[in-house]
Amino acid sequence: MIVDVNGLQIKCEFLGSGDKNILMLHGWGCSSVHFREIAEKLSGEYRVLIPDLPGHGMTGQPGEPWGVDEYKDCVLRIMESAGFDRCSVIAHSFGGRIALKLASMHPEKVDKMILTGCAGLKKPKTPEQEKREREYRTKKERLIRIGRLPLLKQYSAVMLDDLRTRYGSADYNALDPGMRETFVRIISEDLRPCLGMIRCPVLLVWGRNDQETPLWMGETMEKEIPDAGLVVFDNDDHFAYLHQWSRFTIIAESFLKS
Repeated sequence: MIVDVNGLQIKCEFLGSGDKNILMLHGWGCSSVHFREIAEKLSGEYRVLIPDLPGHGMTGQPGEPWGVDEYKDCVLRIMESAGFDRCSVIAHSFGGRIALKLASMHPEKVDKMILTGCAGLKKPKTPEQEKREREYRTKKERLIRIGRLPLLKQYSAVMLDDLRTRYGSADYNALDPGMRETFVRIISEDLRPCLGMIRCPVLLVWGRNDQETPLWMGETMEKEIPDAGLVVFDNDDHFAYLHQWSRFTIIAESFLKS
């Protein structure tokens, strides 16, 4: 299934023929493939929709940098094309950012959510990280000033690119240049204000050893989302839902039917 969103061709997997809908939103750097086994299991009773989010899988990049709001609006268009007036949402990591925005801003669209390793809360910065950021900003400003001189414009551009590479995270440096600004916009937004606005029941599933979205994030979401519960998978990490997909599916089915 292909959904056109403002000229961007969104590749979607569509499974099942039940009378209830599930939307699955994958994490950053992942695709619909990561949810396939869970989706196939759930498709016996549900209509399941899994898009390859823009810039991932078989879907091309947005024509300009996006933030979480643009991804949320894109997902709304995908739901509309699939006839999903209302659905349950299962989301991992970056997909959870979109789900938080969707449920808080469009509560009529979401009846339940299952969030696993959900991103969106700001990690406290260490003194070393704050120092590194100050160094980066100082050097960046200096190179921008140099770039205003016609003879040094090209030199400045090369040095700025090198600076971003040296100071950027592994995730940032692994990206195509076209997705880097999108990545920065996404991780810069703190979605904690969304938590108290969510009215649907939420199940949080976390790997105790998650280093990408540490367990304290799940615990914070459990406290601040009005109707939320947390399940922790011991001895597992950011991809606990994938490593233990059968167990995850059993828990998801029980929650969705409750």
